[in-house]
Amino acid sequence: MSLLTVSNLSHGFGDRAIFEDVSFRLLAGEHIGLIGANGEGKSTFMNIITGKLEPDAGTVEWTKHTRVGYLDQHTSLNKGMTIRDVLRTAFQYLYDIEEEMNGLFGKMGEVGPEDLEKLLEDTGRMQDALTNNDFYMIDAKVEEIANGLGLDEFGLETDVHELSGGQRTKVLLAKLLLEKPDILLLDEPTNYLDVEHIEWLRNYLLNYDHAFILISHDLPFLNSVVTLIYHMENQQVTRYPGGYDEFLRVYDMRKQQLASAHKKQQKEIANLKDFVARNKANAATSKMATSRQKKLDKMDVIELDAEKPKPHFRFKEARTSGKYLFETNELIIGYDEPLSRALNLAMERGQKLALSGANGIGKTTLLRSILGEIKPVSGSVQLGEHLHIGYFEQEPSEVSQKTCLDEIWDEFPHLTQQEVRSSLAKCGLTRKHIESKLKVLSGGEKAKVRLCKLINKETNLLVLDEPTNHLDRDAKDELKRALTDYKGSVLLISHEPDFYQDLVTDIWNCEDWTTMVF
Repeated sequence: MSLLTVSNLSHGFGDRAIFEDVSFRLLAGEHIGLIGANGEGKSTFMNIITGKLEPDAGTVEWTKHTRVGYLDQHTSLNKGMTIRDVLRTAFQYLYDIEEEMNGLFGKMGEVGPEDLEKLLEDTGRMQDALTNNDFYMIDAKVEEIANGLGLDEFGLETDVHELSGGQRTKVLLAKLLLEKPDILLLDEPTNYLDVEHIEWLRNYLLNYDHAFILISHDLPFLNSVVTLIYHMENQQVTRYPGGYDEFLRVYDMRKQQLASAHKKQQKEIANLKDFVARNKANAATSKMATSRQKKLDKMDVIELDAEKPKPHFRFKEARTSGKYLFETNELIIGYDEPLSRALNLAMERGQKLALSGANGIGKTTLLRSILGEIKPVSGSVQLGEHLHIGYFEQEPSEVSQKTCLDEIWDEFPHLTQQEVRSSLAKCGLTRKHIESKLKVLSGGEKAKVRLCKLINKETNLLVLDEPTNHLDRDAKDELKRALTDYKGSVLLISHEPDFYQDLVTDIWNCEDWTTMVF
């Protein structure tokens, strides 16, 4: 049974085409991985099929009564609601049934026998609906999902307004899973999850009976839960049965076959053109030359897709820093309430450190306290001498209205326009990306612009908060290589052990310091 049918879809931003005459079909129970390089249109596709964005052309048709659940990290959470309150809203339709049923019970003493029989039938159906949908086990279900995603670690009675970005995403994901829709639409669900809860989500999706479409640059995770790949490239969407590993095998084989066929055809075209050029003026051979020309004119020429620019990062190194980059003295981090015990930490020149631990325990708060962006609850931080710091925020507080070109040029006015363009191109951005406004770029493209700022700044300490969020495979691999080659020091937060384990010299587990109860 088809849940979703997309026909002849075309869409773009300005003169930059994203899709061209794309068709797509989703069947009940399919577990789909939607993949492609940054900027190929994965999130745009999600926004179109959920009605958040109107396509330039084509149709999107959902089967009637299909319940769709979309993990949208921009959903608002109202101040004053607890985590438990938000999770219970997943069952709002059942609470509505209960309220209607109780209203009918209240009318039973006021009606005659015939109407009473009708009311009893209606309330019976409603009672069956409540029972069949485990209405009387809602609290147990809420606890189960909350435990699986680690929401119990900071308390279900916590006001959602107090949550960090990662905690907020966990709440939205938990609510979505509790709704058990006919189809789950998940756009980078692991971005704010730690290792333990990524594993829990993996097991949940492996046993999920309904359909889902998953966008994720966490390729081991994606490969382990999907059975069908849709690959976005060059404005087209291509279907590949199997997981990501099988997609890579078939995709590489097809590319090699196409390249071989293209090479063979180009050789044939060259021979035909040479024959025509040598023989068209000769009366004895002109007919053969005309025949060869007709063959050339009818030939369906094989075109190879232009290679996408691959990023190349190289961090500029400033003068050598002092021996100690920072030292903390009885530092307690937090806002209104402490998030840590008193910390006496020190980082030395040459160290590459990763901060690990569950979401919400204060990793980002520690970074910002060290950088002096927020005041500690108590204690102090002493920065070392000759520090030149480059800071990559997890998510910028505001999205710039500038073009990529102006965003970089305004920060580095001493560069020529050509140097700015070249620098952005080295980060994997095309001319159309460079001339587009930041707000229309994908999450991965925006991250590359922010990385462009870092590579143009001389540093001896890079402070990176989840730099791999939204980056595609090529960009992630290149960033790892560049950080490995970097002679300065690195202080890093990442939820991807595969990215940092053989890159860093030390790992600090923040769960050893947190005041949060586990």
